[in-house]
Amino acid sequence: MGGAIRFDGIAAVLFDLDGTLIDSAPDLGAAADQMRTERGLPSLEQEHYRPMAGAGARGMIAVAFGLTPSDDEFEGLKEEFLANYQRCMTQRTCAFDGVAHLIDNLQRRPMTWGVVTNKAQRFTVPLTRAMRLFDGASVVISGDTTAHAKPHPEPLLEAARRIGVAPKNCLYVGDDERDIIAGLAAGMGTVAATYGYLGSRSDTAQWGAHAAINSPLELLQLLALT
Repeated sequence: MGGAIRFDGIAAVLFDLDGTLIDSAPDLGAAADQMRTERGLPSLEQEHYRPMAGAGARGMIAVAFGLTPSDDEFEGLKEEFLANYQRCMTQRTCAFDGVAHLIDNLQRRPMTWGVVTNKAQRFTVPLTRAMRLFDGASVVISGDTTAHAKPHPEPLLEAARRIGVAPKNCLYVGDDERDIIAGLAAGMGTVAATYGYLGSRSDTAQWGAHAAINSPLELLQLLALT
């Protein structure tokens, strides 16, 4: 894995959402922290929540309360967290620096692009509709669009079917190992986004991605679009 590789024959780029295109950690953290303060617990700084943002409700509840899905209280806290998040999910979330420029470059080529995320449709649909960044997306696949979620390849294969591009001509970019596992299983080119939530504390070189990028705009170099 390395930045020297250049991909040929790519007709579409698919992206993970949280930690790859958008920084949703502030809203995720706020939703969990509200649960703490409403219980009389002290607020935690965002730095506590950010590294676990990619794990969604499971990660946020682990930080806020030290609980896991095996704990009896977890399911009730999860539903409370999701309700909190649904109310605040567009308040602080924004695209990572460079993402808007990256998407603009892809659309001017033009190159088909879309989103494949494990985030449920109840969040993905209103969030992407609220952000103009996604106006040009050709497809948005949520975690519950198909019968499987990543690391299963089916969401990626469904995206390829919907945009009419063969998997071998698609590139998938994500900040989690499960993104790379799914992309490889789907027969797509894979790129690890090390600027995301897991890159700083994971050995991304062990994920097996074809390449890695330290910032969104580095993707243009891999596609020979600079």
